Amino acid sequence: MKWDIHSQEYRPVVFQDKSAGVAFLTRSTIKTKQTITWTDGNEYPLHNVDISSASHPFYTGKQRFVDAAGRIERFRRKFGTDYTQPKKKAKQAPAEKPAETQEWDEE
Repeated sequence: MKWDIHSQEYRPVVFQDKSAGVAFLTRSTIKTKQTITWTDGNEYPLHNVDISSASHPFYTGKQRFVDAAGRIERFRRKFGTDYTQPKKKAKQAPAEKPAETQEWDEE
């Protein structure tokens, strides 16, 4: 194992998930100017995150529903197609009858 490969800036940092209102203290090399006073009374650098395990649908089991109808309408307006109407079938040529085969007697 190599010695002194970690940055000297490897320090405790608070990551705060704004959407879930959860914060956790871990070690990181991230640089930030914001600070926060943690529950132990010490002041640590603060980094705000949008999604963490506290707010991600995979971990929480909650799903957000996307307005699928609005997206479909936008697609139809953009490409000018209407998939609600059935397509007209093209006329097909009549299928050819298979050629008659002769049966051979095996002796």
